Amino acid sequence: MPKPISQEALDALFNQARTYNAWEDRKIPDELLHQLHDLVKMGPTSANCCPMRVVFVKSQEAKEKLKPCLMEGNLEKTMTAPVCAIIGMDMEFYEKLPQLFPHTDAKSWFVGKEQFIESTAFRNSSLQGGYFIMAARALGLDCGPMSGFSPKKINETFFAGTTTKVNFLCNLGYGTEKDLFPRSPRLSFDEANSII
Repeated sequence: MPKPISQEALDALFNQARTYNAWEDRKIPDELLHQLHDLVKMGPTSANCCPMRVVFVKSQEAKEKLKPCLMEGNLEKTMTAPVCAIIGMDMEFYEKLPQLFPHTDAKSWFVGKEQFIESTAFRNSSLQGGYFIMAARALGLDCGPMSGFSPKKINETFFAGTTTKVNFLCNLGYGTEKDLFPRSPRLSFDEANSII
């Protein structure tokens, strides 16, 4: 039976974690990105469909390609982040279902059903994106998830010739207090929930 994790772990994942806008000049080794994937892949998705695809924008050359895709308010924090993860969704994720969900013909649930494909890819890649943020924090990284980009430009620049489309972006690194806003309010239990 699972046991609650420590208060220290809860603080690192939720209570003290923030969305960072400024970063230490400190590289993220590729091995840590591999560890991140190995944690994220364990999170559940519907029919184990795993539609998330990630491009880790790390080199200066890749960042220069990313730059024109960003809204002005996201430029500096993204260009100075050690890594910007482009969280994408494979619109042909169902092609891998014989491998990922082999005990039934789950691929047939999706073939030719564009609206179902779209909603499943978006919902589950977003879910995996949440795991991505939590896993990154668990590994000692800070995150800066964001919208504020041109999906058309991202798709043309990073996913041309593929079946993947962008969902959102997430900067990764070791955050600093510079440009850190006070924490915004959250809704109370009664404002956001009901028990019936």
